[in-house]
Amino acid sequence: MTRRHKPLAWTAAAATYLLIVLGAIVRITGSGMGCGDHWPLCNGHLFPSLHDIGTVIEWSHRLVAALVSALVVGLAAYVWWLRQRSRRTGESAPNRVSYAALGLLVLQVLLGALTVKLALPPWTVILHLGTAMVLLATLLVAAQGPVGAQHAAPLHLPLLALTLVTILFGALTANLGAAVACAGFPLCNGELWPSAGGLALIHWIHRLLAYSLFGCVVWWAFQSRRRGAWGVLGLVTLQVAVGAATVLLGLPPGLQAAHVAVGAAVWAGLVLAAR
Repeated sequence: MTRRHKPLAWTAAAATYLLIVLGAIVRITGSGMGCGDHWPLCNGHLFPSLHDIGTVIEWSHRLVAALVSALVVGLAAYVWWLRQRSRRTGESAPNRVSYAALGLLVLQVLLGALTVKLALPPWTVILHLGTAMVLLATLLVAAQGPVGAQHAAPLHLPLLALTLVTILFGALTANLGAAVACAGFPLCNGELWPSAGGLALIHWIHRLLAYSLFGCVVWWAFQSRRRGAWGVLGLVTLQVAVGAATVLLGLPPGLQAAHVAVGAAVWAGLVLAAR
């Protein structure tokens, strides 16, 4: 019985990953106010006119958010039903992690509404992304099942923390307009420590976190010799390459979106590599 909910959990996790990428596209294209300051309606309508590309992008993001909401609510309800049934039959039951996903979903919806109502202040955008990442991790755990401490790979929890901080600093860099403050790669404007002001410093801290993550994942992969660790190393290497190309090519929107997509994949890969 404990496996019956897993396809639904995997589907919810995949939809959440798509939602994260679409959220990045909303930011990159400047479509965050494509539905005005209306929420949950779009420009005052349940089904808005889609003549403007910004509205199309933001409305698509909201539709996927609605899909994620339905999947997470359905998952939590199904797990509750399975647990009630297990009490009568004595069969094994899924754990309660899906309930945590439901709580995170409620927080995510509230942050999304707040972000729109306050006209996209960076702090709410970053919190919105951080909650989405934790929701994705929770759904992946629900799909895989919990991992005991005896199975956790060395450095796994510190790597998860470092990855999340790196992602959030990347979001801060993007939302404050600091992405253009550091030209060149791997240095910032040719300097080991930037002298171009606060925005350059924020960008440089994000890079230092990314370099540190790369070094830690290399050590972790060689130390643990796990297939999952080598997969994460491949994703982190790709992420560094995409980040470098994004800076060197002048921040093309396609590469910016790819940077977020690969970053979310690194996060998901680390969660899955706990097995």
